[in-house]
Amino acid sequence: MNHIILRITEEVRKQIQQAGEVISDQQVAELAEEMVLRDPELAETHFKMKVRIVNQIFCTLRRDMGILEPLIADDSISEIMVNGTDSIYIERRGHTEKTELNFMNAQELHEVIRRIGARVHREINERTPILDARLPDGSRVNAVYSNVALDGPVLTIRKFPRQALTMEHLIRSGTVTREAAEFLRQMVRAGYNIFISGGTSSGKTTFLNILSDYIPRKDRIIVIEDSAELQLDPTRNLVRLECRTANAQGKGQIEMNQLIRASLRMRPDRIVVGEVRGSEVVDMIQAMNTGHDGSLSTGHGNSPEGMLYRLEAMFLQAADYPIPAIRGQLAEGIDLMVHLGRMADQRRVVMEIAEITGLEQDRISLNKLFIYDINNGLVATGNPLKNIRKLEMNGGRS
Repeated sequence: MNHIILRITEEVRKQIQQAGEVISDQQVAELAEEMVLRDPELAETHFKMKVRIVNQIFCTLRRDMGILEPLIADDSISEIMVNGTDSIYIERRGHTEKTELNFMNAQELHEVIRRIGARVHREINERTPILDARLPDGSRVNAVYSNVALDGPVLTIRKFPRQALTMEHLIRSGTVTREAAEFLRQMVRAGYNIFISGGTSSGKTTFLNILSDYIPRKDRIIVIEDSAELQLDPTRNLVRLECRTANAQGKGQIEMNQLIRASLRMRPDRIVVGEVRGSEVVDMIQAMNTGHDGSLSTGHGNSPEGMLYRLEAMFLQAADYPIPAIRGQLAEGIDLMVHLGRMADQRRVVMEIAEITGLEQDRISLNKLFIYDINNGLVATGNPLKNIRKLEMNGGRS
């Protein structure tokens, strides 16, 4: 079937070029429909399949995302996973399923990937085979070129809801309890530094976005991301900074640690770092330790303890500090850890909220405040918050 679709697509493309004038989308669709309906090789093909072929040809010729356009437009789909030309999966309402769509060849898929990169002025080719970017609607994109991906080009698109989720949505879905949500609201407004950890697709970015809504409107917020994903209210006193990769000449790269350092000269009240992955941890923790209270960030980790070990390892790779000094910096800079997880039924839940209380025998000490129980959900441990200085300075409650 692919060779037929490819042949008709090229025939339609030639007709458009021969017309020598601007042709509307409707004319292109009608031309594709006419050719599909009269093609002898498709004479026995079911009408619904013919409609799908017409749509595929139209999207290939007229839409930047090609055959993925209908999946992008479908709000029920949260993730699109392209594993080569003929293996396209989606995640819908937490469940993964394979689609019937496929690209005609690697060149078509490469073209879609290049268009995505061009939108954000990033290149992807055999010399630069990995792309991290975003679509205009904020969806996160990762692509890998075929010289690295053995089974053909790989494209992963993580979509975000058109309407931003609120804490109320998370409470209703069981991600977090109302008690824990109210506690976190107080912590954010009082200026506690909060770090959100969790595995892939556990909801860290969504949770960070929602917590950011609790920042008082009087505060100036500097948002720093590798690839822009957060959807904060644009009417706020808000500055958004995004990293840049090097161009074809190897110049122009802007890394996250540079942006964090630059943000300190922008009179920030709050610094929000989308995700910590490497050497930028040094600048982020130092910012937290130099009076920039209320900073928020995320990172990949299996538990609050595991996340702290990862931050420690990142710190060691970036700077030659003694381990006790690094742990002291982490314990002094981060006030709260919020850990998210994904259950077997695909639900995303807050697994733990813990307070960092300092060092005990050269180890970072955690005071568990909320823990997820398999039978009762997220429950308070009864342990009181020990570091109440910021809360008292803010009047106790907001």
